Amino acid sequence: MGFRFRKSINLLPGIKLNISKSGLSTTIGKPGARINISGRGTRGTIGIPGTGVSYSENLSSTSSSHSTQQAMESQSPKAGVGFGGLLVWGVVAFVAVTLLYGVLNR
Repeated sequence: MGFRFRKSINLLPGIKLNISKSGLSTTIGKPGARINISGRGTRGTIGIPGTGVSYSENLSSTSSSHSTQQAMESQSPKAGVGFGGLLVWGVVAFVAVTLLYGVLNR
């Protein structure tokens, strides 16, 4: 069994700083729609709060391997963002606007 460490600090409503053994990340959003930004890339998650049901998708990733990048470029490109990506970005935009509206109207 390996050693684990994780600590979350609330910076502002809807914004958390996550500290773990593997590094730092930031989570933006509320239960139901979140975006996590870390050294591994950006991940969007939408779900139904309290149920344990959610959908998560990598929205971007970092690649340190030059050969991996070449292999990905040699494959045929996708014809745009998938439905899941559009759904995640739509929910994230809605949450961001809602948070901004709430902060500005205090």
